[in-house]
Amino acid sequence: MSVPINPENIDPEDIGEARATLNMSHEDAIEHVRRVFTDTGFGVPVEFSPSEMLNEKIDAGRDPYYVLGACNPSVADRALEATDNKLGALMACNVVIWEEDPGTQIVYHTSIMRIARLIGMAPDNEEMADIIADTGELVDEAFENL
Repeated sequence: MSVPINPENIDPEDIGEARATLNMSHEDAIEHVRRVFTDTGFGVPVEFSPSEMLNEKIDAGRDPYYVLGACNPSVADRALEATDNKLGALMACNVVIWEEDPGTQIVYHTSIMRIARLIGMAPDNEEMADIIADTGELVDEAFENL
């Protein structure tokens, strides 16, 4: 199977890529990111540590890595409606935090709304454009407050 899109041709803006660096401990960064995203209107219904699981199960030796599954309920509802429920396969909108170095954490996010439209899972219409814009504004606000 070949990839239908050349990943080298994708601009980070095409997928709503956002990145921030926090100078704090990993645990403090998790709490800070959770609080900022919650204050911006996201819920965090899912969160987990892939590094803990992988280190425990296969002795992977991974540095701290944490996933916050953020979700703005009203936008999520609109996105499910606009995609005939397909977008649920990509939910929640994950924000990941990994330890780059002790005391330095990277916060990273891509837009599932943009990715869904890019791969044809979501329609390329005005309704989806509005959903993407609304989500983008919320994520931008959260990253500005990190």
